[in-house]
Amino acid sequence: MMATPDYQLHDIVEMKKPHACGANSWEIMRVGADIKITCTACQRTIMMTRFNFNKRIKRILKAASEIK
Repeated sequence: MMATPDYQLHDIVEMKKPHACGANSWEIMRVGADIKITCTACQRTIMMTRFNFNKRIKRILKAASEIK
């Protein structure tokens, strides 16, 4: 079984598929049983289960600790 990535609130992540607007970076807005992410380009927000998020995440672009 694959280890889950260590992501936190306000991390900027890259997903495997780009958003319809063309951007591929998302900010994590909520972490729990569901994950809420917001597109950094068009501000569209989506929610998905933690299981689906773990399948679709590619990598963490910027950790929240690096941003502040």
